[in-house]
Amino acid sequence: MQEKAMVNDALSGMKSELTFYQNVISECANTNLRSTIQQIRNSCEASQYELFQLASSKGYYMPAAQANNTDIQQVKSQLQ
Repeated sequence: MQEKAMVNDALSGMKSELTFYQNVISECANTNLRSTIQQIRNSCEASQYELFQLASSKGYYMPAAQANNTDIQQVKSQLQ
């Protein structure tokens, strides 16, 4: 398996993991457990961002184009 495929596979897995953590956190009633899972999620987010930066610097991952201010304001007004 080539490095690009491994990095993209790891990024995909981390995105799924972050979604899982968020779902667990939103349903967790135990404050100590919730705090622990939030810490784990934060660590996972930091690792995901580092991997994203690596992938981006090597041209393995191209994020979507930046939204312009008009588009951002339109979405904000729709969500408020």
